[in-house]
Amino acid sequence: MNVRSAALRSLFFRRFLRAGAELIAVSLLVFAVTAIAPGDPFSDARLDQQLSPDTVAALRRAEGIDRPFLIRYAQWLRAAAHGDLGRSIAYRSPIAPLVARRAVNSLTLVAAALIVTWAIVLPLGVWTAARDQSADGRAVAAGATALIAVPDLLIAIALVVVAARSGLLPSGGLRTAGAADAPGIAALVDRLRHSVLPVLALTLIAAPPLLRHVRASMLDALRAPYVLAAAARGIPYQRRLWRLALRAAANPLISLFGLSFAALFSASMMVEVVMSWPGLGPLLLDAVRTRDEQLIAAGVLLSTTLLIVGNSCADVLLRTVDPRISM
Repeated sequence: MNVRSAALRSLFFRRFLRAGAELIAVSLLVFAVTAIAPGDPFSDARLDQQLSPDTVAALRRAEGIDRPFLIRYAQWLRAAAHGDLGRSIAYRSPIAPLVARRAVNSLTLVAAALIVTWAIVLPLGVWTAARDQSADGRAVAAGATALIAVPDLLIAIALVVVAARSGLLPSGGLRTAGAADAPGIAALVDRLRHSVLPVLALTLIAAPPLLRHVRASMLDALRAPYVLAAAARGIPYQRRLWRLALRAAANPLISLFGLSFAALFSASMMVEVVMSWPGLGPLLLDAVRTRDEQLIAAGVLLSTTLLIVGNSCADVLLRTVDPRISM
């Protein structure tokens, strides 16, 4: 037991060091790219005839933009290590609470899409594998393949157009104006109605490739020797399908679960922008548009952290299911 505990501690320590190195590398890359890009947050201010060049220069000095990017990065990294992500020039507010609120909205959206996607993909993937030789099973697989070819942006825009023309669902936003003052149930229903469209978009984006992977994993499991031996012993097909084959496909499916979180989180950035969902996507877009260096770094750093945590949770779950696997 002590040996296993020591191995787990060593594993988590290595993972922690690797995650720290990845975050430092990502943040340094963000600062470098932002420094190379032309302009700064006060570039547009130079066009304002009411502001003299000396005033603009003073604003740049006050925000520290005139310093070399390595010095700015070192100061920001030192403050970030103590939980201070800096101050947004565009929003004129501390970055940490601003990013935290947006991250909660993004995670809520991704978690809902993750649950809905897997609730559809897992039974449908098993069914298409079981019906591999039938016309309906092949038709569903072909439909998923065709949907993969559709650009993600086109899916999101098409859903917004349909919602706007039909009026059945809100086409954007987190809630209706004034809904916060409504009774609890009414506010919850309004929030759920606004969530349907982005969750549907993410599900349509993520489900087709996941369905193909689940189907392929189940087909491989159904061809496993001990599953074929179970068939020879007369074990019913449904039992072989749901107990033996699905259990054999558990390892690749758990790994796929971690990858699906990363894919959904990446796709949510685009969906949030198209559907005006107040998450990290619109915040990062505004930060890039205004060249808000510290806000860009904080947003990218938090997004990278969430992806690392999601993949690590999938690895831990995979290790729990099958202790033979080394992470």
